[in-house]
Amino acid sequence: MENSPETDKHHRVLELFSGIGGMRMALERTGKAFEIVSAIDVNPVANAVYSHNFGEKIVRNGNILSLTAKKITQLNVDTVLMSPPCQPFTRNGKFNDINDRRSDPFCHICDILDAIPTVQFILMENVKGFEKSQACEIYKERLVTAGFEFQEYILSPHQFGVPNTRHRYYCVAKRRGNEFKRKHDGILTEPYATDCMEQASIGDIVEESNNFEACMLTDASLMKHLALMDVCTTESTNSMCFTKAYTHFAEGTGSVFCPLGKVNFDKIYQLAVDAPEDGVKLALLKQLHMRYFTPKEVAKLMSFPECFSFPESVTQKQRYRVLGNSVNVFVVSVLLEE
Repeated sequence: MENSPETDKHHRVLELFSGIGGMRMALERTGKAFEIVSAIDVNPVANAVYSHNFGEKIVRNGNILSLTAKKITQLNVDTVLMSPPCQPFTRNGKFNDINDRRSDPFCHICDILDAIPTVQFILMENVKGFEKSQACEIYKERLVTAGFEFQEYILSPHQFGVPNTRHRYYCVAKRRGNEFKRKHDGILTEPYATDCMEQASIGDIVEESNNFEACMLTDASLMKHLALMDVCTTESTNSMCFTKAYTHFAEGTGSVFCPLGKVNFDKIYQLAVDAPEDGVKLALLKQLHMRYFTPKEVAKLMSFPECFSFPESVTQKQRYRVLGNSVNVFVVSVLLEE
């Protein structure tokens, strides 16, 4: 990467909707010099995970609606990273957009963009579909009014060699005068070729353990839901997007794992499908040793570093929920190079 005025700069960063720290870990991955001046989220579980991993009191449980332009200016931050709630822009959230109260904090930030002159760079992430929302149009209008130029992306980690699909909308904004290294028109939906890495497989991320009892599919799930599930083996090079409802709902919340390999899975599964009795069918399905991915494995599929962990006080269900609300660290790190 060519040296530029911002390459060697020590960035003072405000992390909004900070979650479990995915944006921060992405920033660490770039190797850029930075300081998180403040990290804010309303989820106490996410904040506990953030503090556990970074050993700091910098994260606080706070209401972003209470932030004023004056307060942000006093922090003297030049960079804002944010991943606002996606529920207002999803089917489960009924696409209520700016009429959903959960979008109020983001709209508040839009309203004060033109009054925070210290901020030079903004990276915002949200769910695919956000780009069609009123909130997105308002955000882009306010960026222009506040003196920013921006570029939009819809990217998935699978495009970068990570064995997971998670399409997300990203917007990188720079104060006018800070040039983009690589410009494009419209929304970029394919990564720059030089950013791609060698395709990894599910076998590269699964844990080696003999104790997956808590993650095993129940007999009822094997009989009723396995046919609807996306099954990965060690040879698989992709997995479904993991949501906060993973393990709670069977369909469309994330993939499951079979350690036997594709050939053996196909053989045994077909025998189960053809079995004349439920008892025989269940016995065959149990031979597949089907399980959910562990929270650690989900974190690895979302490109969290090996050192990332959860405090013991956070339950298995809570771990899946906060991961489902987080970002892919690798994709964000690529965009942070801008």
